[in-house]
Amino acid sequence: MNILYLCHRFPFPPKRGGKIRPFNMIRHLSASGHKVTVCSLARSPEEAAEGQGLAAHCERFEMGHVKDPIQFLRMIARLPLVTPSSMGYFFSGELKAKVEELLANQKWDLIFVHCSSVAQYVEHVSEVPKILDFGDMDSQKWLEYANYKPFPLSLGYRWEGGKMLLAEKRLARRFDLCTATTRAERETLDGYATGAPSDWFPNGVDSGFFSPDGEPYEADTISFIGRMDYYPNQECMQRFCDEVWPLVRERRPQMKLVIVGADPSPAMKKLGERPGVTVTGSVPDVRPYVRRSALMVAPLAIARGTQNKILEAMAMGVPVVTSRIAAGGVDAEAPAHLLVADTPVELAAAIFRIVESPAERERLATAGRERMLSHHAWPHSMKRLDAIIERAVELHRSGTERA
Repeated sequence: MNILYLCHRFPFPPKRGGKIRPFNMIRHLSASGHKVTVCSLARSPEEAAEGQGLAAHCERFEMGHVKDPIQFLRMIARLPLVTPSSMGYFFSGELKAKVEELLANQKWDLIFVHCSSVAQYVEHVSEVPKILDFGDMDSQKWLEYANYKPFPLSLGYRWEGGKMLLAEKRLARRFDLCTATTRAERETLDGYATGAPSDWFPNGVDSGFFSPDGEPYEADTISFIGRMDYYPNQECMQRFCDEVWPLVRERRPQMKLVIVGADPSPAMKKLGERPGVTVTGSVPDVRPYVRRSALMVAPLAIARGTQNKILEAMAMGVPVVTSRIAAGGVDAEAPAHLLVADTPVELAAAIFRIVESPAERERLATAGRERMLSHHAWPHSMKRLDAIIERAVELHRSGTERA
């Protein structure tokens, strides 16, 4: 098949959540014999240079070069409009021209779009089978943000969430099939009652790269991994350090918390001034920090789709304590494979359950990795993707014949 693939972040190198899923799809489709042309955005010369490595995994790629200040202005310009501001952020006239040229000059067997914010480039196309992989339902994230932001910012997030919801419903009807990352996200999509066919396929984890190293762990060290310029991670760690960490230190004063992630805001850096807390900022490799931890915490209150940090920690044989909402994005069961807790007291108790019992830690470490190998392996997920593509092509063919 000749496949045109669009995604909102240039998918190489696959170092963050928005790049990992599309990269693994592109690599799989190319390895399966399909000719994949990738269209995406590069936000800096450095990202563009790094992205050249994608050439080994696809037939061709095209970049739209953008700069954040201009993209933010595009967002602001859409504030009074019904078009979501986030679609302005991911719009590039250069990329649009390249996509239009590709559509005009080549015959395509499938158009695959990852993330609704770039569906705008091909939503008008009707003669080619199309799949829209929402991944997460972004509108719900914006609406959830509104519950955590002060007035009047909360109004802005609620306005954007409402606009995004309308856009998601409109876009769903313009694609032959829509997909999501988890069962829960698919249920949200189906709840829109658009009549659009839907399916889901999970994120995987590279269990060879993210694997145990056999080295001893530090029984009194716990970790959190995630970009610290990302609001859900910031909210999570601020709340954890305010409400949970004092309970942990009261019982075990020797405990240490390591917060690992790029671009921490000033407020996040300030958390490093608290007893036992270290904020590392960007590191070359997060794996050593996770592996030497007794456990990783991920008590997110705002979580859509799959938290890759949870998959990676479990694959490395490190137990995870997470919130109920974040656990919903992982195909694992509590307390068999991970521990789920929401209140400060529950979170502290879950942490003590692991750090005070080497046997319990070993049980969760083994069970968690086994679950990743059986339920979050990329080959298994890509088999689901292959079936989804076949279904979308057939749906398009059937619809064309009926028309």
